[in-house]
Amino acid sequence: MKRATTTLLAAALTILAGCSGDPAPAGSPEPSPTPPGGPVVRILPLGDSITDGRKDPGSYRIELWKELTASGVRLDFVGSKQSGPSSLPDRDHEGHSGFRIDEIDAEVTGWVQAADPRFVLVQLGTNDVLQDYQMAGAPERMSKLLDHVIAAAPGADVYVASLLPLEDKAQQAHATAFNAALPEIVRDKGARVHFVDMHDKLTLKDLDDGIHPTAGGFVKMAQLWADALKPQLTAAPVASGKAPQG
Repeated sequence: MKRATTTLLAAALTILAGCSGDPAPAGSPEPSPTPPGGPVVRILPLGDSITDGRKDPGSYRIELWKELTASGVRLDFVGSKQSGPSSLPDRDHEGHSGFRIDEIDAEVTGWVQAADPRFVLVQLGTNDVLQDYQMAGAPERMSKLLDHVIAAAPGADVYVASLLPLEDKAQQAHATAFNAALPEIVRDKGARVHFVDMHDKLTLKDLDDGIHPTAGGFVKMAQLWADALKPQLTAAPVASGKAPQG
């Protein structure tokens, strides 16, 4: 009996030592890059190869992750695709290289419902311009896509970016006309849809092929997204884009 009591006492002391709050021993796993506590904020990056990252896998998502987590946000990128370097802890996104607005729209309801985002970042329309695909109807296609995103996640805030500069002058003319229509489209969608002007903040020097951003261009994009998101993130964000209950 005495030996059993001694054994139990030793076990109890071992458990207490494990709860003492002493520093973890050398060689312990690194803590999660996501700050502890508070709600997890689900963000859906939605678009084409600029969201996926062409020559720079991870695109703006790398620096956006760093910027927001450094601000104390518990961030979760969501989407059916994954890409990016090992330095990006969360590689989920919905960036589909080569897709036009209508091609994204054909699948967007299912993608958004599955992702259940609190925020959606839309950067889309470049392939419509590159393919010269019915450009007169491109603003209306974007309007319909946004309607479908809103219906799939009625509690989400949706951020819509203008197209980046393009080196080809004819393509740039199409992009300029499309960009000019975006602010009014966004205003018509209500207070949860926001316009982010990226065209005027990046230059052709921020592109590596006249179309896709360089690594430095993606850093600029990330900062613009972060600047747009932070006012909402500091206002007690909810975890998902589902409509509030009750």
